[in-house]
Amino acid sequence: MANVNLVAAKRAKNDEFYTQWADIEREMNAYLEYDPDVFRGKTILLPCDDPEWSNFTKFFALHFVDFGLAKLISTSYAPDSNPAGAYYKPTLFDMPQFDETVDRVRGKVFVLESKDISHDGVINIDDLQWSYLEGDGDFRSAEVTRLRDEADIIITNPPFSLFREFLAWLAASSKQFSIIGNSNSVTYVEVFPLIKQNRMWKGATGNTTDMVFGVPKGSEVAASDREKAARLGYPSSETRDFTRLGNSCWFTNIEHGRRHEPLQLMTMADNQRFSRHKEVREIGYQHYDNYGAIEIPFTDAIPSDYDGVMGVPITFLDRYNPDQFEIVGTTESNDPTNAFRTRVYTSQECRDAYLGRFGKPGVYDLNASGVVGGAKVFKRILIRRRATQ
Repeated sequence: MANVNLVAAKRAKNDEFYTQWADIEREMNAYLEYDPDVFRGKTILLPCDDPEWSNFTKFFALHFVDFGLAKLISTSYAPDSNPAGAYYKPTLFDMPQFDETVDRVRGKVFVLESKDISHDGVINIDDLQWSYLEGDGDFRSAEVTRLRDEADIIITNPPFSLFREFLAWLAASSKQFSIIGNSNSVTYVEVFPLIKQNRMWKGATGNTTDMVFGVPKGSEVAASDREKAARLGYPSSETRDFTRLGNSCWFTNIEHGRRHEPLQLMTMADNQRFSRHKEVREIGYQHYDNYGAIEIPFTDAIPSDYDGVMGVPITFLDRYNPDQFEIVGTTESNDPTNAFRTRVYTSQECRDAYLGRFGKPGVYDLNASGVVGGAKVFKRILIRRRATQ
């Protein structure tokens, strides 16, 4: 049994990350600062959230009245379908409806409405009602999809291994959403088009900062991550360990004021004289060998007076203001039809480049990125200034 638990913990480490209350509160408050009525009269679905484990349900249940919610729905995944199911134990939420014959194979749906079920004069988590789903609670199931279609806003921390599928499931609904994912996913073929089309953007918080997550007890956590989480106020407990992830962020299509804050930038000439980055001062701005754009190695080195296409780091999205810039493409693609690509390398050129760079046979995939002076540049997003700037 111990070995089964260890295997489950290793699998769960990739998917079972329990979001901390403070991170949920910071992000939701940013939406409320921009629009105090953003949640008023809305039905919110939390499709990967068991109230006994998840802070999402507890958070929105606590604020049900002051946010003006119409309805709160959360669904949980059946223990036998869940990598962390080895740790599952029935709790107070499982009474009196608890049915031992189906409890491990069927998910649950929890609903909170403006009904004082507990008769204590307030609407809160004590008024949460639950029942078993017909299936295991997989978000892709027909019954959870029906709940998605009923909701106005979907909020959750989806399983990291299913992020692409979850996002496709969301995009098919045209609903508002706020979800947690990996910052590097912005270059995924399923993700980047949504960002380019302004159908999704980075959330207001968590960008370039550590986010702490609870994980099932027994999960493998690097000592440095455990120690960092403890320094941030989350030491391991008897029931849960904690880790930190520096590349996690929120993705959303809910407006927040921070995405409309313009970047304060210097001119190209001033950057080449005063930039804090010696690469910019000493080298200046180079053109790609294979794109009609210039290479910008740092977001704060974007020139305020350049009207052409620029390749910027993906961290630019943390401060992207769609009123100031337009996203026109990416260099992280093998698509030879890219509108700004000026050169497609042959297989022989890629082999020659590898031999020349590393002194041994191999393939240097020059078509998968921007190239400057024959060398590949890390992931870049192609942008240009809005005409009104």
